[in-house]
Amino acid sequence: MARIGLFFGTDTGKTRKVAKMIKKKFDDETMEKPLNVNRADPDEFASYEFLILATPTLGEGLLPGVSADMEEESWEEFLPKIDDKDFSGKTIALIGLGDQEGYPDEFVDALGELHSFFAERGANLVGSWPTDGYEFNHSEAVGEDGNFVGLALDLDNQSNLTEERLNLWLSQIASPFDLNL
Repeated sequence: MARIGLFFGTDTGKTRKVAKMIKKKFDDETMEKPLNVNRADPDEFASYEFLILATPTLGEGLLPGVSADMEEESWEEFLPKIDDKDFSGKTIALIGLGDQEGYPDEFVDALGELHSFFAERGANLVGSWPTDGYEFNHSEAVGEDGNFVGLALDLDNQSNLTEERLNLWLSQIASPFDLNL
């Protein structure tokens, strides 16, 4: 088993694409292949010491899942399966995808939901990201320090910045994840 688990939820495939972009930078000993959470085993998920988790925000700020009109299960259905797990001692970095122009009042809100879920279970959350360069009205993913609680990506309106933001963010989490970039 690799040191880092890489899990995502997706509706349109954009979050899967980002997860694959990350995986291409690391060998199989360092990082597992990206896995959709609708195919993840809760015990295997919880066995990783390091996790990178990615989610889109759907509609009115929802986690992906059946109630967000998805055809398949996703984070909404997976989180209750790991509700009783203790993530103390685990290092987790989060990525949220959203559309800041189409949904400026709930930009990457699902990122904030994932952050709250894992923080409540003792995880060491790393990888906050500045809000500079984004234009939105409100986001549940903005922490008390004024930064996003993870990497925020907008593939709808700023896809040209994705690779650069991803590389900078990976450099930022390299030390807590013991990554060689």
